[in-house]
Formats: sequence, C-alpha cells, structure tokens
Amino acid sequence: MSKLTSPAKIAVVGSINMDLVLRCSQFPKPGETVVALSFDEVPGGKGANQAVAAARAGASVAMLGRVGDDAFANRLIRGLSNYEIDCENILVTPDCESGLAMITVDQAGQNSIIAVEGANGRLSPEDVRKHRQVIESSQTVLLQLEIPTKTVLEVIQIARAANVRVILDPAPAPHRCPQKILQVDLICPNEHEAEELTGISLDSPEQILAAGQALYQQGARHVVITLGSRGSFLFDDQGGRLIPALVTDSVDTTAAGDAFAGALAVSWAEQGNLEQAVRFGNAAGAIAASKKGAQPSIGSRQGIECLLESIK
Repeated sequence: MSKLTSPAKIAVVGSINMDLVLRCSQFPKPGETVVALSFDEVPGGKGANQAVAAARAGASVAMLGRVGDDAFANRLIRGLSNYEIDCENILVTPDCESGLAMITVDQAGQNSIIAVEGANGRLSPEDVRKHRQVIESSQTVLLQLEIPTKTVLEVIQIARAANVRVILDPAPAPHRCPQKILQVDLICPNEHEAEELTGISLDSPEQILAAGQALYQQGARHVVITLGSRGSFLFDDQGGRLIPALVTDSVDTTAAGDAFAGALAVSWAEQGNLEQAVRFGNAAGAIAASKKGAQPSIGSRQGIECLLESIK
C-alpha cells in the first residue's frame, strides 16, 4: 500500500495512561505471590496507543484527552509529541492523577490489566465541544471506552454532524452499553468484547457470524471482530468473511489491538477499501504482539508493508 501525497487526518479522543508492566512466568492465582521477572514504566492508554499507531502508519494525528498534574503527565505528553502527534488539545487536570494501568504479562505473551482511570475519567462532553475542531477537521475519529460514556456519545454526535467517519474500539467492554454508542461507521471489538456485547460465545464459525450480524443489526455499519491467531472477521452489507492472521511469535499482546485499530483507520482513510485495511491492521497487530511494551512495540508503515510483502 503506497503512501498518498497528503497524509490521512486522524483524530483520537481517548485515554492516556502510564503502563506499569510486570513480566512473570505465570499469572498469580488468588492468594498466590509470584515474583516478577522484570518491571517497566511504558506510556500507554488505548487512546494514546491508537494515536501512536496511526502516526506510525503515516497519518497526521491529533489527540484529545486528559492527563493529571502528577509526575507522569509531562512524560506522557512528551512521549506523544515524539511521534509528531498534535498534543495541543491534551488537557492537564488539577488535583488529579494521570491514568494508570497495571499490566501483567506471562511467558506466552498474554496479559491481564487493571486500570485506574484518573484524569481520563474527567474528559467531559464540554471538553469535546470546546475542542470540536479537532474532530470536525479530521477524516476519521478513533474512540475507545476508557473515557466516560457521555463523552463518547458527544464525540459520535459531533462527528456524525460533520460527516467524519467514526471507528469505535469498545474496550473495555461495558456490561451495559447504550445502543447509540454502537451506531458508528465501524466497531472493532476483540472476541471477548464481542461476546460481552452480544452474549454469543465465539467458539465456532457460525457463532462468529452470528455475533457479527448482531452488532451490525444494532447499528454498526461495519463490524470487524479480531480473533487473535484466527484472524479478523469482517461483517457488513456484503456479508461476513474471515481475513487470516499473520503468524508471528507472540511476545506481548498488550498493544496489538490498538496497533490494529490505528493502522486500519489510516489504510481505510487512504484507500477506501475496508478489507485491504483489515489486512493492513492485521499486519500491524502482528508486529506489536511480537515485541514488548505498548507504544514501543508499534511498528512503522515500512515495517507493516514489508511484512505484507513477505507473505505474497
């Protein structure tokens, strides 16, 4: 996929976290103490990760979110700026900690996460209205659910009025989800989030198809369910089809879904072909899963294109 003369314009409205990453041989059982093999502080948050992924894939990216007034805040903003992301609309929240995520990664590269929303929980509809030009001047807005639901709904409303494409990564999956949140141009849950949203276990091709249909019928114009090593399932008015995964050695899946979403958004904005965009996203996710950390694991456009070329 060759890069266009004018880069895609992507807005990301979402969370900005510092990830505290513990690597261990196995996850602890309740009441069990496990000695970690290593510890790192790595900039993360689903919103920030997706902003980095879109920037690394070649887009012009602006981020709207909140950090606290703690020691992490400047590091988080500076980290995004290093990827040439527009940080003018990142707001500092007085008397509040920045978002945090405690991430445990086992030897198979699987992770479990406990998040503290911190300043992310203070991003309000009023903030979005004051900074609506970030959304209205973009081609695509990327959203997640690590900020308040009412704020997400405000972004969707503004984007729809401005004819801006909305991609929603419904993570963490809500136990109760207003249907208006699902009425976006593309929803891209992983298999666990799709099960939470639909009540359908995704153990068979028939169940995957049923989950895709259910999300489509709830208002999403396009549905992509990421299935890890099984690939990604795309459902829209053309029906459903499985797009195979790219096989790599999995080291840490922490940012794989975010890398997928950011890269997909860029490819779709540039080429207009969603199936091709999913393949591009699959490659980005595979690269991220093959490396440690969140933002540091996200691959470049050149790396994504090289991986896709290698499997032709």
